[in-house]
Amino acid sequence: MTRFTKGHGTENDFVLVPDLEGTLELTPAQVQRLADRHAGLGGDGVIRVVRTEHAVDDSVRALAPAAEWFMDYRNADGSLAEMCGNGTRVFAAYLRREGLVTGDSFTIATRAGVKTIRVTPQGYAVNLGPWRLTDEEGARRDGFDIMVRPHHGKPVPALSLDLGNPHAVVMLPEGIALENLDLTEAPEIHPAPTGGANVEFVRPVGPGHISMRVHERGVGETRSCGTGAAAAALATRFWSGVEDDRPWTVDVPGGRLTVTPLPGQCVELAGPAELVADGDVTL
Repeated sequence: MTRFTKGHGTENDFVLVPDLEGTLELTPAQVQRLADRHAGLGGDGVIRVVRTEHAVDDSVRALAPAAEWFMDYRNADGSLAEMCGNGTRVFAAYLRREGLVTGDSFTIATRAGVKTIRVTPQGYAVNLGPWRLTDEEGARRDGFDIMVRPHHGKPVPALSLDLGNPHAVVMLPEGIALENLDLTEAPEIHPAPTGGANVEFVRPVGPGHISMRVHERGVGETRSCGTGAAAAALATRFWSGVEDDRPWTVDVPGGRLTVTPLPGQCVELAGPAELVADGDVTL
């Protein structure tokens, strides 16, 4: 039997599996079974909680002096992912509850580098680190650099961003309702990124305020995506022409997140995190 904890951040949900000494090797099939909403525990992803010094990848183990704990994140289809913004907060909530970290600020390791997390009245805020426009020259010339075609829809321009994981953000044209989008299948991206990308569809609500739906690679549509919310806010900020450090409010189907641009081309994501169940499962 293997211990697990179930948690979510704005209803982006995860199965956490503690493996503090790195003795458990989760296979893609096991991850798929854990994440299965009918035959398993159900989740948008699976997070193995392990000491960074026990990580398989040399590049991650090298982060051990800066962060004791590694968030080994897997998509629901069993594929490895660089990180997950909402997952970092749920991971942080677990570490604090179990007494594995102390204080109101601490670091964790991800495949996208070391992330700093701080406790807030609403939950947790994580510095997602540096971000960039994938094709800055093309984006500043044309306002977009790729095309996205949602299922049963027409191609629309999009902006690609890298936040440690890849994103394509679409500002919906007038006349297309966010709630009417068909995200049952992955949107097509042209040109297609080598490893795929999360696709965010955005609708302005007011100054510094947007709503968003997302189709995550390896998962499907989710109730929330933390790095996706950051990408959506940064893309909308770019299109606005006012690239200042004011915070953005991002409404997702699962709740509300706050995205704050930081100096040095970094960005912070803040929101709640809930641990809702503990138990044992047979892998």
